[in-house]
Amino acid sequence: MTESLDFHERPEAPEAPDAHPSSASAETPLAGVTVLDLTRLLPGPLAGLRLAELGAHVVKIEDTGAGDYAREMMLNDGEPPPSAFWRLLNRGKSVERLDLKRDRDRATFLDWVVRADVLLEGFRPGVMARLGFDYATLARLRPSLVMASITGYGQHGPMAQAAGHDINYIGYAGVLDQLGDASDAPIVPNFQIGDLYGGGQAAVQAVLAALVAAQRTGRGRWLDISMTHEVFRSNLVPAVALHRQGHVSRAGQDLLNGGVPCYQVYRTQDGRFMAVGALELKFWQTLCDVLGRSDWKARHWSLGQPIGGDDARALQSEVAAVFASASQAEWTLRFADADCCVTPVLRLEEAMTHALFAQAREALLP
Repeated sequence: MTESLDFHERPEAPEAPDAHPSSASAETPLAGVTVLDLTRLLPGPLAGLRLAELGAHVVKIEDTGAGDYAREMMLNDGEPPPSAFWRLLNRGKSVERLDLKRDRDRATFLDWVVRADVLLEGFRPGVMARLGFDYATLARLRPSLVMASITGYGQHGPMAQAAGHDINYIGYAGVLDQLGDASDAPIVPNFQIGDLYGGGQAAVQAVLAALVAAQRTGRGRWLDISMTHEVFRSNLVPAVALHRQGHVSRAGQDLLNGGVPCYQVYRTQDGRFMAVGALELKFWQTLCDVLGRSDWKARHWSLGQPIGGDDARALQSEVAAVFASASQAEWTLRFADADCCVTPVLRLEEAMTHALFAQAREALLP
C-alpha cells in the first residue's frame, strides 16, 4: 500500500529562479526519475528529500514494523507519530511498507527496482548482500541503476562495521576539534555536519553525477558514501594551517577561528550577538566608520597585524566593549545600510519570520 506525502505545496513563481522545485512537473530537472529510498533517520532521508525537491518520484520503503525510527523521535508529550522530524524529511515522497524477508514483499521490491533509476540505502556494509539485494544482483535486473550506500565509515576498511553518529564522524575527521570555544574545548553542534553534508548532500552530488553517466552509457554504478571520509576531505582551512606550520591552529589563533578582530562574534548589551565578517580591508574600514573609530582602520591583518597576536587580542577587547554598549536590535539598525558584512546572530524562531526566508521557511514547516 502506498501513501502520498505531499506537504505544503509551493505557490507558482514563474519569474523566480527554479532553485528548489517541489513538484515533479515536466519543468523540474529530475522529472521522470524514480528513486527508491530505503534509508532511515537523517542522512539518507535528506538525500531523498533533495532529489524529490528536484522533481524525482521518491518512494520511501519502510519495514512493516516500526519503520523509520525517525517516526518516533522528538515527539511532544501525547503527540502521535509520525514526528515533525520524520515529516520534515519525507515530504513529497510516497511510502511503501515492505518486509524484505517475505517472498511477496521481496518480489514487490524487485518490481520497483526494475523501474527505478536510483536506490538509496543506509544499512551497515553487507546487509543488502545478505538480503540478496547486492548491487551486482540488482544491476542484472536494471543495468542503469545507481545505488548509493551511505555509511559512517565506508564499505571497506578497519571501521566499516563500526557504529557511529554525527559526533563520532566529525570527531574522527578532525572537524569537531576545530569547533572550539574560548577555552579550546570542542562544543557539541546542533547542526549535524557529518549527517547533512557528509551523508545527505554528498550523496545527492554523487547520485546526480552518476545519473548523467548512466544516461550517457546505459550503465549505473554503486556509490560508496562514507560520511566520515566526505567530511574529512572537506576539512580544507585547517589543512592549510597544517601544511603551513605543521599543525592546525587552536581557537583564536588563525584567520577564520577567532584570531582577528574583523572576523568574530561580539556580545551585545542585551546578551545577544553580532557576527562580524569584515575580512577585507574595505569592509573593516567601513565598520570602523560605523563604530566611530577611524583610528582602528590601520589595525587589520591585511596591513600586517599579526593574526592571533597581542594587538589583535587587544583590539578585539576594544571592539567587544563597543558592541556591548548597545542592543542587538540597535546594532542591526546601525549596520543595515553599511556594506561591511556585520549581521545579527538570529535564533531560528527569528530566522523563520525574517523577510530573507519568506520563500524558504516552508522547508522547516512539518
